Amino acid sequence: MAAYNYVGRDASGAQVKGVVEAANVNTVAEQLSRQRIIPIAITEAKSAKGSAGDLANIDIGQLLGLEVIALDDLIVFCRQMYALVRSGVPILRAINGMAESTSSPKLKQALIEVSAHLEGGYELSSALHRHPKIFSPLFVSLIHVGENTGNLDQAFSKLASYFEREQETKKRIKTALRYPSFVLIALAAAIVILNIWVIPTFAEMFSKLGADLPWATKALINSSNFFLDYWPYMLVGVLVIYFGIRHYVNTPKGRHTWDRFKTKLPVVGSVIERSILSRFSHSFAIVLKAGVPMTTGLSLVSDAVDNTYMQKKILKMRSAIESGESLLRAAVASTMFTPLVLQMIAVGEETGRVDELLEEVGDYYEREVEYELSTLTARIEPILIAIVAAMVLILALGIFTPMWDMMSAFKGK
Repeated sequence: MAAYNYVGRDASGAQVKGVVEAANVNTVAEQLSRQRIIPIAITEAKSAKGSAGDLANIDIGQLLGLEVIALDDLIVFCRQMYALVRSGVPILRAINGMAESTSSPKLKQALIEVSAHLEGGYELSSALHRHPKIFSPLFVSLIHVGENTGNLDQAFSKLASYFEREQETKKRIKTALRYPSFVLIALAAAIVILNIWVIPTFAEMFSKLGADLPWATKALINSSNFFLDYWPYMLVGVLVIYFGIRHYVNTPKGRHTWDRFKTKLPVVGSVIERSILSRFSHSFAIVLKAGVPMTTGLSLVSDAVDNTYMQKKILKMRSAIESGESLLRAAVASTMFTPLVLQMIAVGEETGRVDELLEEVGDYYEREVEYELSTLTARIEPILIAIVAAMVLILALGIFTPMWDMMSAFKGK
């Protein structure tokens, strides 16, 4: 998200200035209106890049693609805040208590800064909004709605349930991919061992015997020699490719290409797409139940899905609704949903229960993801067996064929 400088007037008419991070100018205006600020000017902030200070603040975890903060920590934070707020504990005291008890250093530092902002007169949602890497726009919006409606405890409860659902989906995906990952790692280790120790031994033996080698054996020996001679360059090349891809993926075009590619992958692409649609449906239902307008809710949910390809489709839905189209027509035009889901959305619009039907849609996609994950290993196994069989065949042809030829020659003598 980009940073925007704004100038506006609050409810008393006093001029206020600040910086807001949001997807676009319209989202900034919506956030300011929820804070009862009338915007006068909104301009995109220009940030200097490449300075020594930027280099000193590089986060190695983010560079390697690790999470800024674990979902476990957010779930515990939301659950404990729900209990504290529901018990009548003041917000400032609750935040200070959470800062002392949390085991996450990054969350602790963020909560200490949030506490300082609360003491300075900020609302909780405004203070949380200053830490977008930890508290998403969806998180901040629900807290803001909870503050304004007096249901802050329920906002934390909904967020805890949302994060628990996200965590459960991620665990299912990791469990389904564990076996294929181990097999691929074992194959990679086997290839390294064969190229370093096994094939050179056979190559030396064949060269001493002066045997006429078949093409498969020559290919194995050449690949082993290449690996032994150029492994440092190969290692550097792998690292360059890895960080080059990460840099490209961090660009807007690269991120969109990668996110679209993920949903089109064979076998796992449908799982990823349905998981995103489940997240979209559940988060959209949450913001609608909290009283957030539909167009604003779509803007927030587009950030929550964490996929720029699907995000563009959701923003097109928002634009269609803003131009007067119904939710059903916008959903049909997006081509994201199946006919069954579209029927559920249509019934929700007709009965005025869109939020409840979206919950059902989210549950439907969750069940689809669960079924896909339960059969994922069975669908990947034939591919892995084919890869292992190809390796064994090449080794058999490359190593045992010349040995059989030599045995036949000895018997002929």
